[in-house]
Amino acid sequence: MNDRTALKPEHYRFLIEKALEEDLGDRGDITSDAIFSSQAGEARIVAKQEGILAGAPVAAEVFRHVDGQTRVEFLLEDGSTFAKGDEIARIAGKVRSLLRAERTALNFLGRLSGIATFTRRFVEAVEGTGCKILDTRKTTPAYRVLEKYAVRMGGGVNHRFGLYDMVLIKDNHIAAAGGVSQAVERVRSYLHSRGIASKIEVEVTSLAQLQEALALKVDRIMLDNMSLEEMRRAVEIAAGRVLLEASGNVTLERVRAIAETGVDFISVGALTHSAPVCDFSMRMEDNQ
Repeated sequence: MNDRTALKPEHYRFLIEKALEEDLGDRGDITSDAIFSSQAGEARIVAKQEGILAGAPVAAEVFRHVDGQTRVEFLLEDGSTFAKGDEIARIAGKVRSLLRAERTALNFLGRLSGIATFTRRFVEAVEGTGCKILDTRKTTPAYRVLEKYAVRMGGGVNHRFGLYDMVLIKDNHIAAAGGVSQAVERVRSYLHSRGIASKIEVEVTSLAQLQEALALKVDRIMLDNMSLEEMRRAVEIAAGRVLLEASGNVTLERVRAIAETGVDFISVGALTHSAPVCDFSMRMEDNQ
């Protein structure tokens, strides 16, 4: 999936199918089916906290997948800020259809809005420094497109989507290849022989490795688990000749200090592996 600019139904329909299969099994919603038949109803999705919305198209598709006659209207667009108590969406259709879709829709919405909200906190923490917040490949298996989309909704920037779309020479590559120079040389030979156009990033753990990578004229250098002083020194040594990315042990408490060292990017695995879920509820309108 190379389209990074738009979220498309083919990115998430198979996930919706699996999620509903998990929830409904081979009997369906035996509670709602026992109480309701064709009764129509309306419901609202309400935020139980403040945050940044992400996943509205996915949640809407859940309701429509359960019942194509269900009408879904989101009152906010993805990327919008919401407050506790805000009405996020209105849904109308068969009551049992709404209740079948409820939890799965809210799970998608809560997870993705949680990532967007957490990302926005990091983005705001480095505001004014010129540094950009990147995500990583530390995503839920099969959910990467959705989770990286949520990062964008929070104001973050996507790093590579997978192993296929950018070269990133990490510590294990360097150790197994015998050094930074050997690894870069092999990558360049491989890319050239296959006509592949790809930027090359190299992870370094010391200033000596940084000097070696600079001499190789790679596109980006990742400073892995360096101290603030080491990062400041790395920025001085690089002197704008290459883009620098800080990685490792990045928290909200220290992300501003990292940005102020002068690095261009900070990659944060926590955006996708540790974001708290946003809490939403669906409230049925009283039909009495």
